[in-house]
Amino acid sequence: MTPRIYLDWAATAPIDPAAAQACAAAMGAWANPSSVHAEGRRARGALESARREIAAALGASGTLVFTAGGSEALALALGRAKAGARLISAVEHAAVFAAAPDAATVPVPVPVPIPVDAEGRVDVGALATMLARHAAPALVAVMQANNETGVIQPLAQVAATVRAAGGLLLVDAVQGAGKLAWPDADFVAVSAHKLGGPPGAGALFVRDLSTIAAGAGAQEGGYRGGTENLPAILGWAAAMAARAADPGWTARVGGLRERLEARLRAGGGIVAGDGAARLPGIACVAMPGVEAMRQLMLLDLDGFAVSAGAACSSGRVKASHVLAAMGWGAAAGEAIRISLGWSTTEREIDAFAAAWERIAARLMPRRARAA
Repeated sequence: MTPRIYLDWAATAPIDPAAAQACAAAMGAWANPSSVHAEGRRARGALESARREIAAALGASGTLVFTAGGSEALALALGRAKAGARLISAVEHAAVFAAAPDAATVPVPVPVPIPVDAEGRVDVGALATMLARHAAPALVAVMQANNETGVIQPLAQVAATVRAAGGLLLVDAVQGAGKLAWPDADFVAVSAHKLGGPPGAGALFVRDLSTIAAGAGAQEGGYRGGTENLPAILGWAAAMAARAADPGWTARVGGLRERLEARLRAGGGIVAGDGAARLPGIACVAMPGVEAMRQLMLLDLDGFAVSAGAACSSGRVKASHVLAAMGWGAAAGEAIRISLGWSTTEREIDAFAAAWERIAARLMPRRARAA
């Protein structure tokens, strides 16, 4: 049987062997880091060591508050930041939109999303106008790099605009962390399983603890309740060490993505965000005239694991709100996401491109292929 080829790294990366070993070792010597006995103190020591290692590996600044993942980290900031209005870009992850409108935690309703240009980059001028309409401080949520298209946001300009208006900036760095420089922001959300760590571990980095309210529970300095997932956190630290041991992986992956996109363009594919700086491992490509769901089913039968946008909708495939915000219209339902990682090979990319070309030749309308 032909081995399947995994090209859905943006959804979750395969767990790194070093991370799996670290998780297993932690399970064999488990104790609650909040316990005062010797076992608990050893667990606390391991937790704090991992906290330092993860922050250092990411080049991060601020206080690291462990969470169960990126979504919880985003919800923590959106719900507890000491700010009024929440201004959210139109291309944020669904977890941001799900957390922000909660009337119990957000004193000012979420306004119309911050618009983006045709490449998916935030309109900084529009953001400045929106900030001027709201009393300071407003909380602005702009991701570092988009999880569907890989488009990198102009965060330096965004941060300067937010700071000038007396606001606070929340950055979803779940996709960009470990691949891009650490962002200049008041809050930064990250997740372990995008970098080879296990699911179930994430963090919110807080620049100034005075800008966020404490919550229920005594863990994580009172900012997050619940026993820390020590095995997953230790696995995360091990995964970060593995990434650091291969510093050229992002450049290698970027070259593979360019190779892939060149072939799909030649076959009539349309690449989202083609004119913008993008993450090395994400390609969002439309096959004109062919629904994304049909592409996914056929590619899955051919042995390829890819997705249509974010993998956070309980298996449902629907038109991308990100591409809709970029003005794609009906074509937003014809795009799939191919995402690569450190172990992706040239052979795998070429095999996928060949499968995509076969489907396009059979299903794509002739006029689209000729365009």
